[in-house]
Amino acid sequence: MTEPAFVPDTQSRSLVSMLPPSLRDYAMLARFDRPIGWWLLFWPCAWGVMLAGGESRWGLVLWMLVGSMAMRGAGCVWNDIVDADLDRRVARTASRPVASGRVSRQAATIWLFTLCAAGLVVLFQLRWQAQVMALSSLALVAAYPFMKRITWWPQVWLGLVFTWGSLVGWMEIRSDHIDVLVALYGGCIFWCIGYDTIYALQDREDDVLVGIRSAALRLGRHVRAGVAAFYALAVAFWALAFWTLRGDWVALVALAPVAAHLGFQVVTLDTDDGDNALARFRSNRDAGLVMALACWVVGNAGVI
Repeated sequence: MTEPAFVPDTQSRSLVSMLPPSLRDYAMLARFDRPIGWWLLFWPCAWGVMLAGGESRWGLVLWMLVGSMAMRGAGCVWNDIVDADLDRRVARTASRPVASGRVSRQAATIWLFTLCAAGLVVLFQLRWQAQVMALSSLALVAAYPFMKRITWWPQVWLGLVFTWGSLVGWMEIRSDHIDVLVALYGGCIFWCIGYDTIYALQDREDDVLVGIRSAALRLGRHVRAGVAAFYALAVAFWALAFWTLRGDWVALVALAPVAAHLGFQVVTLDTDDGDNALARFRSNRDAGLVMALACWVVGNAGVI
């Protein structure tokens, strides 16, 4: 059996390296070596809670972080099981545990259900309205790995799936003002489309050879303009959500820092430099924090 190998975008290399090789494979299969994924899944959950007026529910926010870690890991395991044959043909993903053969599909499936069980523990901490909302995303999650085979816009599907937590967070706190929630979710979707298009820049050459479709390929030379449009739509929808909830200029001013952060990503993005694209993608962890603060300001002072 080959030694577990880190992929180029591994972040927590030293921490994961401390694990025995057999356990390291499972940590990498769930992407525990790349925490950016669970942050991007978690932030919309926190936004929903904060904007809905749950600024004092820190225990809930912590549970949602744990749930994001577990369910992001489960989603990655499912993706790797489905995509093993494709991953073997892409340089950046060929060393993944299932694609390389270090972890069998059967063992990966057991690990998948283990992570789902951890997510179920978190689900039981929520009220029934939020539980129903969370469970209603399962079909979208299961279908995601197949989207890159049938559409040039798998990033849109990912946006629907990866920002679903905004709906869950809101429904845990309140069930009214669905107009605010829809606008918040719409902004989250466009934010995800934007950052995942940036992420897809790393794989354009391999994706062409393998036949994988992505927004980065579809946009061609217009990737920066496309990302700028996606981010602009995200900010516009968030502004609508804030204004609908509170209806004064402070609500819009609160969005200025996150708008500036996303604008910085666009201006400094080098579409021909994979390292640059990866850094801009990862910076959305910080964008998520800035947006959480904005939701806290508006939700704390503007609960209707």
